[in-house]
Amino acid sequence: MRYQGESGAERIGVRLMAQDPISRAGLAGQLRNCPRLQLLGEEEEYDGPAVAVVSVDRIGETEMQTLRRFQRGGGCGTVLVATEIDDAGLVAAAECGVLGVVRRAEASTERLVQVITAAASGEGSVPADLLGRLLDQVGRLQRQVLDPRGLAFTGLAPREVDVLRLIAEGSDTAEIARTLAFSERTVKNILHDVTTRLQLRNRSHAVAYAMRQGFI
Repeated sequence: MRYQGESGAERIGVRLMAQDPISRAGLAGQLRNCPRLQLLGEEEEYDGPAVAVVSVDRIGETEMQTLRRFQRGGGCGTVLVATEIDDAGLVAAAECGVLGVVRRAEASTERLVQVITAAASGEGSVPADLLGRLLDQVGRLQRQVLDPRGLAFTGLAPREVDVLRLIAEGSDTAEIARTLAFSERTVKNILHDVTTRLQLRNRSHAVAYAMRQGFI
């Protein structure tokens, strides 16, 4: 089902996931009256843009499993609201495909709506100091682990590589969806995520990037 706000713009479906009922109720209370958003039930189907908002205290293995589940589902950007975010948790969140990160202490309604709206368009939104820490971690990984082995940090998830490989072989969106057992919307979202995150112009540019990195 699709919903439109008063302005006629398509509303963003929001799925809430929290570690306890009080945290979930707090998020719902903040977002329920936002005209751009439509809160969704856990199993409610929604064919418009959708974002999962996951609220945690810190990022451990259990939380990573939740984030990976949303990543595997496709077609749904993920925003993480966390009380504590250390460097390991930050890298883990990035690996799990999280698009937006918000500290719980900074999670005002206005800030949440901004980050959710960005995630619905496939755009990342991370506090500047956290982004700096993430880039430091990636740089350290490249220098200490990958460089000695002649490897490169590509920023591509396995399913993104699969999609780009099929494009390089001449498959169209429908054929890719059938081959990988994805919906066409998921394939399009994967391509949008890759081109936006890596600042690539189009799918051809994305394929060229993957080929230069030696992935396809």
